[in-house]
Amino acid sequence: MLGTQYMPINKDKLQSLRQKIDAIDNSLHDLIMERTQVVEEVRLVKQGEKIKIRPAREAEIIYRLIGRHKGPFPKQELARIWRELIVATLRFEGPFSVAVSESDHKTGYWDLARDQYGSFTPTTKHHSHKSVVNAVRDQKATVGILPMPKINDTEHWWPFLLSDKTSPVLIMARLPFIPGDNSNKLNGFDALVISTVPQEKTGRDHSFLTIESQKEISYEAIENALAKVKLPIIFQQKYFNPKLSTTWLHLIEVDGFVDSENPQLSLLKKELSNKITSVSHLGGYAKPLEPSEVENNINLSKEGRA
Repeated sequence: MLGTQYMPINKDKLQSLRQKIDAIDNSLHDLIMERTQVVEEVRLVKQGEKIKIRPAREAEIIYRLIGRHKGPFPKQELARIWRELIVATLRFEGPFSVAVSESDHKTGYWDLARDQYGSFTPTTKHHSHKSVVNAVRDQKATVGILPMPKINDTEHWWPFLLSDKTSPVLIMARLPFIPGDNSNKLNGFDALVISTVPQEKTGRDHSFLTIESQKEISYEAIENALAKVKLPIIFQQKYFNPKLSTTWLHLIEVDGFVDSENPQLSLLKKELSNKITSVSHLGGYAKPLEPSEVENNINLSKEGRA
């Protein structure tokens, strides 16, 4: 009877390779401990800051590592390893917790929070978007996870960010940052992360602006004004509730880093001067990795040839 023939295992060779893996694991572990010591020094330098999270810095670390990566080890898993390292150090730098909106009775946003901020980070579920915003504003949570605004929304959470300008809460990240995670792949969930941390420039950014007006402004008028001041528009949404206010609110997402000091905001206000009462910066995010960036295009037949 014919059967599959197997080459006998060279047990000595196998044992030798396993010993090499153990030695490499020890080296990796040593480097993690050394990295932690440096992070401790950073923590002492930042001792006066209430919140230690730096989303722009986190994104830049991942961008750099993905850009220099070689070999068949999956880039998605590489990014995931560093996300866990980043979150672990955040937790011992100071209190760090997450508030998640599950007002639509779905679990996708919880999964996105876990993917980005780790399985062991204290995370609480909130049954309203406003509750998430308040948890972050009152510093009961470091960050909050809320649904990405979409054209057909019937519920709008971003106006809550404008309700108390003395304690600003801003958009600081977009999820998923690493493409291909299970919750996004299966359910198409996208989310924004809010915190009290101001946006910082990475060179790969989107920014959010808000316009307040006493009268409705058409989407076309806003697009034309943005084009004149050279701000590429990605998305816009408007909100008006006559029961609460006579003010129209407009959310605008633009390509690029545009903070409150950017001269383009003043130019935009001039373009819409007869129609608006204010233009404000509402934060932004470092762009998530593109699917093409985490593909491993390795020709294994040539890998390792002299």
